[in-house]
Amino acid sequence: MSILLHICCANCVIYPLQRMKERGDEVVGYFFNPNIHPYQEYEKRLEALRQYSEKVGLEVIYRDEYLLEEFLRNVSHRVKERCQYCYSIRLEATAQEAKKNSFDQFSSTLLQSTHQNHQLIKETGEKIGKEIGISFYYEDFRQGWRKGVEVSKAMGLYRQQYCGCIYSEKERFLNTNKISNAKVQS
Repeated sequence: MSILLHICCANCVIYPLQRMKERGDEVVGYFFNPNIHPYQEYEKRLEALRQYSEKVGLEVIYRDEYLLEEFLRNVSHRVKERCQYCYSIRLEATAQEAKKNSFDQFSSTLLQSTHQNHQLIKETGEKIGKEIGISFYYEDFRQGWRKGVEVSKAMGLYRQQYCGCIYSEKERFLNTNKISNAKVQS
Protein backbone atom coordinates (compact mmCIF):
# COMPACT_ATOMS: atom_id res chain seq x y z
CA MET A 1 0.00 0.00 0.00
CA SER A 2 1.08 3.56 -0.59
CA ILE A 3 0.13 5.84 2.30
CA LEU A 4 0.28 9.60 2.61
CA LEU A 5 0.95 10.19 6.29
CA HIS A 6 0.01 13.53 7.81
CA ILE A 7 2.82 14.51 10.16
CA CYS A 8 2.21 16.84 13.09
CA CYS A 9 5.84 16.72 14.26
CA ALA A 10 9.03 14.69 13.92
CA ASN A 11 8.60 12.98 17.30
CA CYS A 12 5.20 11.56 16.43
CA VAL A 13 6.23 10.13 13.04
CA ILE A 14 8.95 7.82 14.39
CA TYR A 15 6.82 4.88 15.53
CA PRO A 16 4.05 5.04 12.89
CA LEU A 17 6.68 5.14 10.13
CA GLN A 18 8.43 2.12 11.63
CA ARG A 19 5.15 0.17 11.85
CA MET A 20 4.09 1.01 8.31
CA LYS A 21 7.48 0.08 6.89
CA GLU A 22 7.37 -3.22 8.80
CA ARG A 23 4.06 -3.92 7.03
CA GLY A 24 5.74 -3.20 3.70
CA ASP A 25 3.90 0.05 3.02
CA GLU A 26 5.33 2.86 0.91
CA VAL A 27 5.06 5.97 3.07
CA VAL A 28 5.32 9.61 2.10
CA GLY A 29 4.92 12.29 4.75
CA TYR A 30 2.68 15.35 4.53
CA PHE A 31 3.35 18.38 6.73
CA PHE A 32 0.40 20.73 7.10
CA ASN A 33 -0.24 22.22 10.54
CA PRO A 34 -1.96 25.61 10.39
CA ASN A 35 -2.84 25.51 14.09
CA ILE A 36 0.61 25.86 15.63
CA HIS A 37 1.36 28.93 17.74
CA PRO A 38 3.60 30.88 18.02
CA TYR A 39 5.36 31.08 14.69
CA GLN A 40 8.72 30.17 16.28
CA GLU A 41 7.13 26.91 17.49
CA TYR A 42 5.89 26.22 13.97
CA GLU A 43 9.41 26.79 12.61
CA LYS A 44 11.00 24.51 15.23
CA ARG A 45 8.62 21.67 14.40
CA LEU A 46 9.11 22.13 10.68
CA GLU A 47 12.91 22.14 11.02
CA ALA A 48 12.90 19.06 13.29
CA LEU A 49 10.88 17.18 10.68
CA ARG A 50 13.30 18.25 7.95
CA GLN A 51 16.21 16.96 10.04
CA TYR A 52 14.50 13.68 10.84
CA SER A 53 13.27 13.00 7.31
CA GLU A 54 16.74 13.65 5.93
CA LYS A 55 18.31 11.23 8.42
CA VAL A 56 15.87 8.40 7.69
CA GLY A 57 15.26 9.05 3.99
CA LEU A 58 11.57 9.89 4.31
CA GLU A 59 10.08 11.82 1.43
CA VAL A 60 7.85 14.62 2.73
CA ILE A 61 5.45 16.95 0.96
CA TYR A 62 5.60 20.26 2.80
CA ARG A 63 2.55 22.47 2.68
CA ASP A 64 4.41 25.23 4.46
CA GLU A 65 1.58 27.66 5.12
CA TYR A 66 1.21 29.46 8.42
CA LEU A 67 -2.54 30.01 8.58
CA LEU A 68 -2.95 30.96 12.23
CA GLU A 69 -5.52 33.69 11.58
CA GLU A 70 -7.74 31.30 9.62
CA PHE A 71 -7.47 28.71 12.39
CA LEU A 72 -8.39 31.29 15.03
CA ARG A 73 -11.33 32.63 12.98
CA ASN A 74 -12.75 29.13 12.82
CA VAL A 75 -12.32 28.18 16.47
CA SER A 76 -12.49 31.37 18.55
CA HIS A 77 -16.27 31.18 18.89
CA ARG A 78 -16.24 27.43 19.66
CA VAL A 79 -13.10 26.76 21.64
CA LYS A 80 -14.36 23.44 23.05
CA GLU A 81 -14.72 22.08 19.50
CA ARG A 82 -11.34 23.34 18.33
CA CYS A 83 -9.80 19.88 18.14
CA GLN A 84 -12.56 18.68 15.82
CA TYR A 85 -11.84 21.58 13.47
CA CYS A 86 -8.10 21.07 13.75
CA TYR A 87 -8.32 17.34 12.97
CA SER A 88 -10.74 17.99 10.11
CA ILE A 89 -8.71 20.66 8.33
CA ARG A 90 -5.48 18.66 8.47
CA LEU A 91 -7.00 15.29 7.58
CA GLU A 92 -9.05 16.78 4.74
CA ALA A 93 -5.95 18.42 3.27
CA THR A 94 -4.06 15.13 3.56
CA ALA A 95 -6.88 13.14 1.97
CA GLN A 96 -7.14 15.59 -0.94
CA GLU A 97 -3.38 15.46 -1.51
CA ALA A 98 -3.42 11.65 -1.30
CA LYS A 99 -6.27 11.40 -3.81
CA LYS A 100 -4.62 13.89 -6.17
CA ASN A 101 -1.36 11.92 -6.12
CA SER A 102 -2.96 8.45 -6.40
CA PHE A 103 -2.03 7.12 -2.97
CA ASP A 104 -3.97 4.07 -1.76
CA GLN A 105 -4.63 5.47 1.70
CA PHE A 106 -3.98 8.37 4.05
CA SER A 107 -3.36 8.48 7.78
CA SER A 108 -1.99 10.73 10.51
CA THR A 109 0.66 10.72 13.21
CA LEU A 110 -2.01 12.26 15.45
CA LEU A 111 -2.84 8.59 16.11
CA GLN A 112 0.52 8.34 17.93
CA SER A 113 -0.20 10.92 20.61
CA THR A 114 -1.47 9.86 24.01
CA HIS A 115 -2.85 13.41 24.43
CA GLN A 116 -5.22 13.50 21.44
CA ASN A 117 -8.86 12.41 21.17
CA HIS A 118 -8.10 9.15 19.41
CA GLN A 119 -11.69 8.14 18.68
CA LEU A 120 -12.47 11.56 17.20
CA ILE A 121 -9.42 11.35 14.93
CA LYS A 122 -10.48 7.91 13.72
CA GLU A 123 -14.08 8.95 13.08
CA THR A 124 -13.01 12.16 11.35
CA GLY A 125 -10.50 10.37 9.13
CA GLU A 126 -13.00 7.71 8.12
CA LYS A 127 -15.71 10.30 7.37
CA ILE A 128 -13.37 12.45 5.28
CA GLY A 129 -12.04 9.37 3.48
CA LYS A 130 -15.57 8.41 2.43
CA GLU A 131 -16.38 11.96 1.30
CA ILE A 132 -13.20 12.31 -0.78
CA GLY A 133 -13.05 8.71 -1.97
CA ILE A 134 -9.83 7.46 -0.41
CA SER A 135 -9.38 5.02 2.43
CA PHE A 136 -8.27 6.21 5.86
CA TYR A 137 -5.65 3.91 7.38
CA TYR A 138 -6.28 3.46 11.08
CA GLU A 139 -3.90 1.96 13.59
CA ASP A 140 -3.56 2.73 17.27
CA PHE A 141 0.06 3.87 17.40
CA ARG A 142 -0.07 4.99 21.04
CA GLN A 143 1.75 1.89 22.26
CA GLY A 144 4.84 3.24 20.48
CA TRP A 145 4.70 6.68 22.08
CA ARG A 146 7.51 5.93 24.59
CA LYS A 147 9.72 4.51 21.82
CA GLY A 148 9.21 7.69 19.79
CA VAL A 149 10.27 9.76 22.79
CA GLU A 150 13.41 7.69 23.30
CA VAL A 151 14.43 7.78 19.62
CA SER A 152 13.76 11.51 19.27
CA LYS A 153 15.86 12.24 22.37
CA ALA A 154 18.68 10.04 21.09
CA MET A 155 18.58 11.88 17.75
CA GLY A 156 18.58 15.28 19.47
CA LEU A 157 15.30 16.33 17.82
CA TYR A 158 13.34 19.28 19.10
CA ARG A 159 10.59 18.07 21.44
CA GLN A 160 7.57 20.30 21.95
CA GLN A 161 5.71 20.62 25.25
CA TYR A 162 2.14 21.05 24.00
CA CYS A 163 -0.18 20.07 21.16
CA GLY A 164 0.48 23.19 19.14
CA CYS A 165 -2.43 25.60 19.26
CA ILE A 166 -2.60 28.73 21.36
CA TYR A 167 -5.28 27.13 23.54
CA SER A 168 -3.20 24.04 24.32
CA GLU A 169 -0.24 26.29 25.09
CA LYS A 170 -2.38 28.22 27.58
CA GLU A 171 -3.66 25.00 29.15
CA ARG A 172 -0.09 23.76 29.50
CA PHE A 173 0.82 26.74 31.66
CA LEU A 174 -2.46 26.89 33.57
CA ASN A 175 -2.24 23.20 34.49
CA THR A 176 1.34 23.67 35.67
CA ASN A 177 0.33 26.71 37.71
CA LYS A 178 -2.61 24.87 39.29
CA ILE A 179 -0.31 22.08 40.41
CA SER A 180 2.28 24.55 41.72
CA ASN A 181 -0.37 26.58 43.54
CA ALA A 182 -1.83 23.44 45.11
CA LYS A 183 1.60 22.48 46.47
CA VAL A 184 2.17 25.97 47.89
CA GLN A 185 -1.22 26.01 49.60
CA SER A 186 -0.76 22.55 51.20
